[in-house]
Formats: sequence, structure tokens, C-alpha cells
Amino acid sequence: MVKSSQRTLKITLVREKQDRKRFLEFPYQHYADDEHWIAPLKMEQKKLIDEDDNPFFENGEIALFLAERDGEVCGRIAAIRDHRYNEHHNNKTGFFGFFECVNEQSVANLLLKVASGWLQERGHTDVLGPSNPSMMDEIGVLVDGFDHDPSIMMPYHKPYYDKLIKNAGFRKEMDLYAYRVTQATVSLDRMYRAEEVVRRRLPMLKIREVNLKNLDEEVKIVRDIYNKAWSGNWGFIPMTKKELEDLAKDLKLILDPKVAHIAEINGEPVAFSIALPDLNQALRHLDGTLFPTGIFKLLWHKRNINQIRTALMGVIPEYQGKGIDALLHKEAIISGKQEGYRSSELSWVLESNKGMMRVAEKIGAQIEKTYRMYAKEL
Repeated sequence: MVKSSQRTLKITLVREKQDRKRFLEFPYQHYADDEHWIAPLKMEQKKLIDEDDNPFFENGEIALFLAERDGEVCGRIAAIRDHRYNEHHNNKTGFFGFFECVNEQSVANLLLKVASGWLQERGHTDVLGPSNPSMMDEIGVLVDGFDHDPSIMMPYHKPYYDKLIKNAGFRKEMDLYAYRVTQATVSLDRMYRAEEVVRRRLPMLKIREVNLKNLDEEVKIVRDIYNKAWSGNWGFIPMTKKELEDLAKDLKLILDPKVAHIAEINGEPVAFSIALPDLNQALRHLDGTLFPTGIFKLLWHKRNINQIRTALMGVIPEYQGKGIDALLHKEAIISGKQEGYRSSELSWVLESNKGMMRVAEKIGAQIEKTYRMYAKEL
């Protein structure tokens, strides 16, 4: 337990089941009056920090901390060790995640200080975050776009978080963009012209739907392309077989093959794009629980989903810059329209990924939300 100079403010390392429950419950109280915050499923949040259930922890560690004032939770944070990230990048970076805090600088300072200290004691030389818990999960703090609902598997935050984190000694490390394209703004003429050029250049290119009946093989294809496509990008770590299988198991319940595609040349997979129906449109009518009545609300409102989010995309290096990514976007948009989807979020896109930004802008997408990653030397 760590106490601040304010006798009523304390930080506690979560050890007991009761404190773990309070850690998980805090956001549901913290955002209770926020119009655009959508309660995530509590069972999924519990799994994220479950060291026995989340495959991330085969190569990672986590410490959870609660900030309390007069017995009431006023903030939380996690200190995270990602051993694979450091092995891949040959560094000693620690991570913070699951940061939530009332609008008080003293609380934020103490939370970030305790998490940083825990990491420093274990040999880490710098801190990056937030990641919840890995770079393959929800990352970043929302810094622009607060008047929009978050899409599936994207976070939402209080507008003052950026100030709290910076004033605690962290600097901006990277911004991540969420682009929005709608049936009203999409540049179809430009997309069709681009398709003609690409198909003349790559006459053997074929784009097909993901085959749900052969999902195990499709998962292998996606993992292989992803690890090749993203290997040189900021924040990358190779996706393990178990991580992707675990993700696929969850996504299989909502995956729509009409907006999930694999591109092949001469029968060999070279690119993929996975867009997901925006389940948050249904989840916003729940309180984070499926039982006893939440499951029926979910099924009822799921019928009215009219948005998708392109959550994963990759093109192997030798075919990057040839327009295949634009064709994958076009395929999802055109097929999505036939399925009743009227809007698509492309997220997240690194501010350093100028090529992907140009592709998004050329199809008529505009930045709707900005997320930020922070860093600090220890």
C-alpha cells in the first residue's frame, strides 16, 4: 500500500478477489453519465486481466493498482511486462494500461508513479502506454472525437486524460487515427478507376471472402500475412498462433464474410482485410452484462447494426504500394452496402503510416477520432 501526502488518498496493489472486482467495476461507475461511452462486456474485461485465461500472459505479467479516497475508488492503473515485445525490439520497455482516473492531477500522478516504479524495480528503462494489456488489444487514449461513439474494440475516455498524463511527465509518442467513410462520402468513381489500374497491373489478382467453414486454415493465412506485413511498423510484435486462435474464436461469433476478404495472386495469399460489424451499436443498449436479459437485448439490437470497422489489414511487403489495400477497402464497402452497412471505420492508422493515410483519403474517408500513445524515460 502506498499513501500520498494527502492522508485520505492511497494506492493499493490488487491481490484479493474483491479488489479485482472493484478494479473491473470502476469504469462502469466512472462513465455512467457519459453519452458516448459504451459499456464493454464485463466477461470480456475480466478475461483481459485473467492470467490463466488470456494467452498474452504466457509471455507477460501484470500488476493492478487501485487509487482510493475515503474508501471510494477514484482511479486505477496496470503495470504490464510484455517479454515478447522486448525480445523483438531488443529493449527494456514496460507498459501501463487500464488507466482510468477522476479529474485530479494528484491522483493521476500517484497512479502513474506507482506503475512506473513497479516497472523500474524490474529493470525497465522506459514506459509506453496505454495498452490493455498488449499492443494487439485496445491501445491509446482518445484525444479528439469525443462526440462520436467508439467502434467495436476501440476505447473511449474522458477529455481531460491527455492533460493528466502529460502533466504527470509523459510525452506523446504516437497518434493513431480512426477514419470514417460513409456511403454518402465514399469516392466510388475514384475507387473503380483505381481498380482498373490495379487489375491491369496484377491480372492474376483475386479477392475472395473468408471461408468460415475452413476458419482454422484462414487464421493461419491471416497470421502469416500480418506478421510479414507489419514487421517494420511502430509497436509491432509477431502475433502468436494461440493469440490469433483466441481472437478468431471470439470474432467468429460476429464475423461477416461479406466484409472479410483475402487477396490472392496465382492462388497464393498476399493480403487480407477483416472488417467487423460494429457490435457496439448493439452493446450500447446493455449495461455490460449478458445475463439474465442482456443476451436478448443484444440479439434484438444486433439486427440493426449498419456500421463496420476495418480492424485488421495487411499486405505482404513485395506487394505493398500496388493498390491492393484500396481494392480490399472497396470490396468491403461495396459488399457492405449490399448487406445494409452504411458506414465504415478504418482504425487504427498510425500517423507515421502515410501510405495508409493516403489510401483512406483517396476513398473518401476522413479522420473522425484521434488516439494517443505516451512514453516516459525512467
